[in-house]
Amino acid sequence: MAKSGMKVAVFERRYLVGGAAVTEEIVPGFRFSRASYVLSLLRPQIMSELKLADRGLKVHLRDPSSYTPIREELRTRPGLTSLTLGQSTEMNRMEIGKFSSRDSEAYEKFEDHLGSLVDIINPLLDHAPLDLNKFLQGSLSEKCSSFKELSPLWQAMKAVRKVDLEDIQEMITSPTSKILDVWFESDPLKATLATDACIGAMASPSTPGSGYVLLHHVMGGLNGVRGAWGYPEGGMGSVSNAIGDCAVEAGAQIFTDSPVESIDVTNQSVTGITIQRGGESLKIKAPLVLSNATPKVTFCNLLAKPQDHLPQDVLDRIEGIDYTSPVTKLNFAVNRLPNFEADPNQVPNEALPLHQSTIHLNCENMSLLEDAYASSVSKQSFSALPMIEMTIPSVLDSSLAPPGQHVCLVFSQYTPYDPLPSGWDAKTRDLYANLIVDTIESYAPGFRASIVGYEMLTPPDLESIFGLTGGNIFHGSMSLDQLYLSRPTSSRSMASPGTPIQGLLLAGSGAHPGGGVMGSPGRLAAKTAVEVAGKSWTFA
Repeated sequence: MAKSGMKVAVFERRYLVGGAAVTEEIVPGFRFSRASYVLSLLRPQIMSELKLADRGLKVHLRDPSSYTPIREELRTRPGLTSLTLGQSTEMNRMEIGKFSSRDSEAYEKFEDHLGSLVDIINPLLDHAPLDLNKFLQGSLSEKCSSFKELSPLWQAMKAVRKVDLEDIQEMITSPTSKILDVWFESDPLKATLATDACIGAMASPSTPGSGYVLLHHVMGGLNGVRGAWGYPEGGMGSVSNAIGDCAVEAGAQIFTDSPVESIDVTNQSVTGITIQRGGESLKIKAPLVLSNATPKVTFCNLLAKPQDHLPQDVLDRIEGIDYTSPVTKLNFAVNRLPNFEADPNQVPNEALPLHQSTIHLNCENMSLLEDAYASSVSKQSFSALPMIEMTIPSVLDSSLAPPGQHVCLVFSQYTPYDPLPSGWDAKTRDLYANLIVDTIESYAPGFRASIVGYEMLTPPDLESIFGLTGGNIFHGSMSLDQLYLSRPTSSRSMASPGTPIQGLLLAGSGAHPGGGVMGSPGRLAAKTAVEVAGKSWTFA
């Protein structure tokens, strides 16, 4: 937007840029990717257009990518202590073959199958959804202009011809458990893969439609490796800082510690915003506002009188967006690496390949995931065996911790927003933190003694600190009823990134195409802003 000649100002509520993609020193000497913690989905167009690599953004590719240790009581045969997956086809065959020779042959075909399905969705990620209002009911000129929006749909249709329609329908509507049961027979493999369908979602492997979330997590890639994930040098804040540097260089101004009080609207058109700065309320006049907040915050919190600016049916749909979150994140500073009993270190504190991967705990079989989910939903509590994904980015990025020490990031599920009987009071917080530490200890004895300090972020914490409504990391569920034309709502007057209010655009993960550190919602909003500005206003 700044490069196009527009006068751009960015207002951040907190003291640093980046929202949930930030690096912060929570424990002295230890720098954490405090909320989001791995990178893959960032669109390659953004990397190239903003020349982020030239601005110092470096990403450490992880290989292996996942490690699932198996507790002794859950081992089906002696010697089957763990499952490791990575970029090597031969290693994957060998690792999976320990559990099932059939699965070792099927795995590569499964990855190719997912790749074919991603090829269908990929063209839709970089374009706004087709505006059905204009296409079906608009003027002739509006209908003609909307034809360009058919191009990504056409590209998707060409990719559809390479797969069976039944496969597409199954992947986006079926439970993940059903899909994986068709492909595989070994429990550790199925449970490891199923975590990608559950991560960040209040859903279990048996939830219909969870297959799409699985697909969403393999849509990205790094260094030309499809589906690969990595650690940005310096933490996730390095991504935000590189984008911020690009904006400033192009002429944008960035103001931190400047929370927005309101989006100001007159006669259904944006007139600017009101911010808090230095204890005072300041009005900023602008004919165009892009909101990176959730739809709930944007429309229900920042509009002074939402009912005066939005039709009731739109308000009802916005209020009905599902923000349920299962996530509690814990950030640990440790003075040595976890030593896993399933594959112990031969040299103390020496990093093994497994340490650079996502480490899956309580993921030996899918029934464990189902039980953890059921406890949260039926008992409004958390399971004694929570699903855990742990990463140790300092293994590849020594800038995050003092020499020989590390940061361990724990993404855990399923925790309700307001657990019974007393919510997230001090007793409940201690109970859950100790449960997580005890779980890790059961796989890696000595972990508790290695802890230097830690932070725990429950769903209410994620909401209050990062503005994530309900603590939902995706700005709203990635379920089928909240995707594409229905993101953020199914209202036909909410054709994302547009809104019913002239000059107000949605730029966050609550808009199409959805959540993750992807950048695409913001890019689409910016492209729309430039197009609108070129038609309507002249910017000095």
